[in-house]
Amino acid sequence: MSLQKVKVVAFDADDTLWHNEVYFRNAEDRFFQWLSPYCPAEDVQSLLLETEIENLTVYGYGIKGFMLSMLETARKIAGDDLPLSIVYQILEMGRQQLQEPVVLMDSIEKVLQYLSEKYLLVVITKGDLLDQERKLEKSGLAHYFHHIEIVSEKKSENYRKVMSHMDITPEHFAMIGNSLKSDILPVLDTGAFAVHIPYATTWALEHVDTVITNERFYDVNQLSELLELF
Repeated sequence: MSLQKVKVVAFDADDTLWHNEVYFRNAEDRFFQWLSPYCPAEDVQSLLLETEIENLTVYGYGIKGFMLSMLETARKIAGDDLPLSIVYQILEMGRQQLQEPVVLMDSIEKVLQYLSEKYLLVVITKGDLLDQERKLEKSGLAHYFHHIEIVSEKKSENYRKVMSHMDITPEHFAMIGNSLKSDILPVLDTGAFAVHIPYATTWALEHVDTVITNERFYDVNQLSELLELF
């Protein structure tokens, strides 16, 4: 199905506009090392993911919730023997992660410059409000976007609200992102278009094992391909 009627193009932020997941994986590797005297890395990883899932409704997405889940996981594993040094290391690692530089994806500025001349651009991202605002400011990309939406979850109703806010119907909306679960499937459910750009690393909670055969779905390998698609 053609994208000719599209008027609004939305972008995910983390791992679509800039690199993000790599910082979480690096933090996990350090965490596993600290807890290695108490538990094998694969067991720590499993328990951490389980704890993150349990805490999503309380802490939401983002570095702060991730850090608190690491603290809780460490306590579950080491109990009263958990050294304060590990607690301090987790807290300091979280603080450092909140101050990491924003490294843009290759070609993103060229793509945004091109698309902004033809469409209204918006950002739809989930995560901690302050952290996402910080990254947008540091990225230097905010001026390309007509609207920025930071949500607690990405479901079909969230996308419908954005479309309503923009006063458009699904046939005029396209979403670009790296997560099939958050950026693609719920958007297709609204009747809009979705473009998937895979990232090298995917968080376990964002992974879905499915084959999409929707005529409004596009799959590209890199951002620069958007210059030909739109």
